[in-house]
Amino acid sequence: MKFCEQLGKYIEQLSCTAKELCELSGISPSTFSRYRSGERIPEIDTVAFDGLCNALEAVAREKGYGDMTRENIKRAFLDCEDIIPADRESMRQNFNTLISALDINIKRMCKEINYDVSTVFRIRNGTRKPADPERFVAAIADFTARELRTPTEISAVAQLVGCNENDIEDVSQRYEVICKWLFSDHARQSREIKSGGIEKFLDKLDEFDLNEYIKAIRFDEMKVPALPFQLPVSKSYFGIKEMMESELDFLKATVLSRSNEPVIMYSDMPMKEMADDPEFPKKWMFGMALMLKKGLHLCQIHNLDRSLEDMMLGLESWIPMYMTGQIAPYYLKNVQNNAFLHLLKVSGAAALSGEAVAGFHSEGRYYLTKSKKELGYYRKRANDLLSNACPLMEIYRSDREKDFSDFLTADSHRRGGRRSILSALPVYTMDNDLLDSILDRNGIDDRRGRDIKAYVSERKKRVESILETMTIEDEICCLSREEFETRPHALDLSGVFCASDVLYSYDDYSAHLKSTERYAQTHENYSLNMLSGRPSAICKY
Repeated sequence: MKFCEQLGKYIEQLSCTAKELCELSGISPSTFSRYRSGERIPEIDTVAFDGLCNALEAVAREKGYGDMTRENIKRAFLDCEDIIPADRESMRQNFNTLISALDINIKRMCKEINYDVSTVFRIRNGTRKPADPERFVAAIADFTARELRTPTEISAVAQLVGCNENDIEDVSQRYEVICKWLFSDHARQSREIKSGGIEKFLDKLDEFDLNEYIKAIRFDEMKVPALPFQLPVSKSYFGIKEMMESELDFLKATVLSRSNEPVIMYSDMPMKEMADDPEFPKKWMFGMALMLKKGLHLCQIHNLDRSLEDMMLGLESWIPMYMTGQIAPYYLKNVQNNAFLHLLKVSGAAALSGEAVAGFHSEGRYYLTKSKKELGYYRKRANDLLSNACPLMEIYRSDREKDFSDFLTADSHRRGGRRSILSALPVYTMDNDLLDSILDRNGIDDRRGRDIKAYVSERKKRVESILETMTIEDEICCLSREEFETRPHALDLSGVFCASDVLYSYDDYSAHLKSTERYAQTHENYSLNMLSGRPSAICKY
């Protein structure tokens, strides 16, 4: 028996309605409808699955079915042929993580392991179970172990599975470790990496507040110094310590010059040694902040061929500065060679070039020059490198508000479903009267209020247009009063470029939450998943 059939059997036996079960379980009517039709199956041990079991038990108890306990209901659901057991679900989640983290080519992998692409796709989304899970995992591990051979790739595997790089130098070692990891408990892994991996970064990103950051480094009080800075026309630096000195000298020369030319920066040098220094990160951040304060535009070319640890360190440094909108991020598509390391930073006043052999970063050489002739050469080289790079992201500021609006309009016509994990309630589900009340309570002036209302109205139209032919699934967190009061909660007005937050009261928040639930009930193609607690980040698909 399938899950949808077992659910239908319970509904018929209890003579209850879908509306009753939705109200008791907290599951939206559209999601519940998909459960009944077999379009979707809830993951076990989730809020939705537990809520459904509790709701059925409550109805059964009310109607005198004393033997229909939560445990019996859950056991019946777990016996359904399309429900994936806990260990198989962990395998599925880990398999998806492996594909994403290591950027594995699905078609090539399927050809190598002799599995149909459509079958693997269904295994990934949970609509199908491997007939022989052990054989499937062995094939994936064997392919991955043989496919990943470079130091960077091996480092990525080590970071993912939580072992030392030296432990997986051999193909057979990689195979055994990956096999074991694919069948390991996903929730336990998440707890283990939370202290030092992606979860830590997401927590930091969620906690980041640009205003607090500006106050912490006193950015709003900074004055770009005009003191003379004595630096030879050219200078060479050797080793890690002098490399850090060369970076700071480049920043000083750039900040203290009269030039306002854009700055182009690229480096594939490892970051860990510099991050371990207690003083350098602070000085480097301060120098970067001064460049931004001066009004310089930065073109940063990122090297994505890094270990996970280096990637996280880089993101933690760059995300706050991206918030200023003065940095244009780029990346190079092709994987760089693994024999040499390079560094190139050019401004209107100085150029810094560095090189080292991979694995011997501490023995590198770095060259800083202010010579006009050499600056011309390095500027041309930096421009050539930039011409080979691709934009990493589009950053919209208030002066590009129309461009952002055009982007959203064009996106609303793209085919395909949308899924979002939101840290704020969606404004397109808000009643107009509630919006008016919130704007009045926050003391928003008439002009700004009109702009906000126009933005919300346009957002509603776009979403309604999408829902005519496509689906939208939002995942939100329902906050208790205690959780709400630990941090102010604001309207999601990122598209209207508000200079300050427009805050909810808890009553406002509760009213908006109810209107979001009503929106899900009245829009067939809109589904809502409600969780308890606060999400760690916004993620949209």
